[in-house]
Amino acid sequence: MIRGVLVLLLILAVLTGPQWWTRRVFTRHRGHRDDYAGTGAELARHLLDRLQMSHVTVETTERGDHYDPSAKAVRLSPDHYHGKSLTAVTVAAHEVGHAVQDDTGYGPLRERTALLRWARGAEKIGAFVMMGIPLAAGLTRSPAGGALVLLAGLAVMSVGALVHLVTLPVEWDASFRRALPMLEQGRYLPPRDMAGARQILTAAALTYVAASLGGLLNIWRWITLLRR
Repeated sequence: MIRGVLVLLLILAVLTGPQWWTRRVFTRHRGHRDDYAGTGAELARHLLDRLQMSHVTVETTERGDHYDPSAKAVRLSPDHYHGKSLTAVTVAAHEVGHAVQDDTGYGPLRERTALLRWARGAEKIGAFVMMGIPLAAGLTRSPAGGALVLLAGLAVMSVGALVHLVTLPVEWDASFRRALPMLEQGRYLPPRDMAGARQILTAAALTYVAASLGGLLNIWRWITLLRR
């Protein structure tokens, strides 16, 4: 019994730990800084103009910080768009890093964009298939019908979660080959803030890993629910 509980706690820690850590890092450095020259949006706009990428827009969004290659837009959450904090400006630089990837024809970004589009569709299809388990079992009058639908749904949702994991190199490149050099060379941050900026860039790079593990947790919840 105790061993089972410990295993369960370990699984939950692995699946939820990265999400907890990324949120903690962002929150730790979210305090307003009067000594910063501008907000996250203003830094993003400055960096883009400096790189002669005025065609890329900077917008606010409620759907989480991201760069949209099809719209050529850096999109920041309201806190990071309007905020004047270490988290805001560092996350803005990370998203500009993705814009630079796009502008330079960085192949893995194009592949990542296509994979993520497919992954989102797979997750929706997987959830829809899982909803059909009771219907399949009823129509076939056999638990085997529901079991087959369950396996199909889990397979689709698992693939979607794994796709998020393979995007990590793209995120790491945006953080440490693009954003960090921009912040260092432009001296946009005091030296004492660079350690925090590296933590934030690491958290930003791990965002999709956290999302992937969250997807796996969702699959585990489905399995637990359907076993009852």
